[in-house]
Amino acid sequence: MKKVISTVCLVLVSLVAMAQIGNPITWKFTQQTIDDQTVEVQMNATIENGWHLYTMDNFGDDGPVSLAFTFDRLKNAKPIGKVVAKSSHHEMFDPMFELTVKFYEKSAKFVQKFQVSGDYEISGYLKGQGCNDQACMPVNAEIRLKGTAKSKAAVEEEPVEETTEEPAEEVSDSTEVAAVAEVEEGDLYRPVIEEMKAYENGGSNEKSRSLIYIFLMGILGGLVALVTPCVWPIIPMTVSFFLKRSGDKRKGRRDAILYGLSIIVIYLALGLIITAIFGPSALNGLATNAVFNIIFFLLLVVFAVSFFGAFEITLPASWSNKMDEKAESTTGFLSILFMAFTLVLVSFSCTGPIIGTLLVEVATTGEWLAPSIGMLGFAIALAVPFSLFAFFPTMLKNMQKSGGNWLNSVKVVLGFLELALSLKFLSVADLAYGWHILDREVFVSLWIVIFFMLGFYLLGKIRFPHDEEALETVSVPRFGLALISIAFAIYMIPGLWGAPLKSISAFAPPLNTQDFNLYENEVHPDFSDYEAGMAAARQSGKPVVIDFSGFGCVNCRKMEAAVWTDNTVADILNDEVVLISLMVDDKTPLAEPIEVTENGQLRVLRTIGDKNSYLQSHKFGANAQPFYVVVDANGNPMNGSQAFNEDPSVFINFLRNGINNFKEKK
Repeated sequence: MKKVISTVCLVLVSLVAMAQIGNPITWKFTQQTIDDQTVEVQMNATIENGWHLYTMDNFGDDGPVSLAFTFDRLKNAKPIGKVVAKSSHHEMFDPMFELTVKFYEKSAKFVQKFQVSGDYEISGYLKGQGCNDQACMPVNAEIRLKGTAKSKAAVEEEPVEETTEEPAEEVSDSTEVAAVAEVEEGDLYRPVIEEMKAYENGGSNEKSRSLIYIFLMGILGGLVALVTPCVWPIIPMTVSFFLKRSGDKRKGRRDAILYGLSIIVIYLALGLIITAIFGPSALNGLATNAVFNIIFFLLLVVFAVSFFGAFEITLPASWSNKMDEKAESTTGFLSILFMAFTLVLVSFSCTGPIIGTLLVEVATTGEWLAPSIGMLGFAIALAVPFSLFAFFPTMLKNMQKSGGNWLNSVKVVLGFLELALSLKFLSVADLAYGWHILDREVFVSLWIVIFFMLGFYLLGKIRFPHDEEALETVSVPRFGLALISIAFAIYMIPGLWGAPLKSISAFAPPLNTQDFNLYENEVHPDFSDYEAGMAAARQSGKPVVIDFSGFGCVNCRKMEAAVWTDNTVADILNDEVVLISLMVDDKTPLAEPIEVTENGQLRVLRTIGDKNSYLQSHKFGANAQPFYVVVDANGNPMNGSQAFNEDPSVFINFLRNGINNFKEKK
């Protein structure tokens, strides 16, 4: 557990440090002719001072990411042996990973020999990890080289596997790049951004609505954080701190306002840092990454088990004590800022999962401001009450400190909720990679059990280690919450037979993952492949509705449950159009990689999701989901786009408008 906490802390520190750095490890790729049939590819890394690059050694599951080179496409080229490191490395015991690691500093050189003939092409990529004393960051690069051998003798090509030793890095700007495959531009991929802007679609209103929704979600998260057990101990600390400053009422009120603003600034800075590091597209990809979602699933399960009383999770006491001492010893604004940092640190074990869930929620909006807006709402909801505590410390000096059965009950209830929420993250990874271990009926069954048990706990039928003696009586509020939890569990039971369950559609897997389904008014996409769907549209003479969606897209599930189940919408989608649903987070590998240029940068599309995401951004100029467009069989837009809106009449008008324009132009 100590290692888990340390890793979490390192991640937080890394976010701050990485926001201020560029690319500390750069690569240059060259090739040297050895003889008529042999070339040597040289891969040179330049490492900034203070940074280091881990070697190709296998450090195990608990260690850093090893450097690995993969040459996945070769033409008239055959590798001779494996990648060889030409630079000496350093070796030391790393207390963070609790093992001995090997790494390079300042520079590193690697070579790989190839037997070549005729016009040859060497394509590949590398992955690894670089760190300094404050942060770690992934190292990724594409390797693209080509040339003409002096000898024309044929080279027998063999399948190329990933090297077990060392990975390679990024391609320098001067390196010639050989195309792996080409996307057929034509009309199907021709950008139509300006044509869509000609239609009046209220896109700006949708964007504004999306940001308002994110802000409200942040406020809701902040309000939830206020009642968590980790935040409660800060109240008497705040009261004690500001009681000492209550002599001058005017100055005390000014300090109270500064305290609230400090809390807001700290959380807002976190949102800005995340935005600067990831951006909307990368955050979307991270939110559907299997490793990320499984880690978050396990993290929430660990927090839930902790809240049930199995063990305690706390940051090192020295951290919060040090911040508290700084707040006491310093004066002016600096002391108030340290007090705000104390709040953030002490409350981390409860606010961390809430903040993480909020950031994942905004990942598919595609808005640059989304993380910052969400964190702003969270911070305001958390800061306003604490500013009031600071305003009136004398009225609150006798407030009950943390402890007591009521507070433990709050922890257990939060444990049940976090356990239920953790399944959402496991479901995202399951859907994106097609594992089929958590289909809809399994997910719904687990939620039914969790909320039944929550209801029984509130009624005093279940006890945990930190609970006091069995309840003799149940208070009215507690009985009401138990009634709501059990009623919610009963409400979900029809979902086992295919009922839409609109209230949990944002969390549960889609209906098409359920094997036993008695629900008849369900919309299924006609195609999940763009080219195949457009070819079918040409044959049928129907307009096309393209649905850019994602397995991890919460609002996509809401639209499918609240809007697509409307009889009129279902009839239109099933009978009058060709519906193509494209998942931007589908991790299924393409038959062969596709090389494209996006925003002046070379990009290699390796999965179906990569290709769908590129289509959405390149052709339609958008990267948020859900995103709907009506086009003809040649990819020409018939009206503007439609985003998330749970009003069926709005979606019906969008569909009718596109279909009518299609008929007129036809």
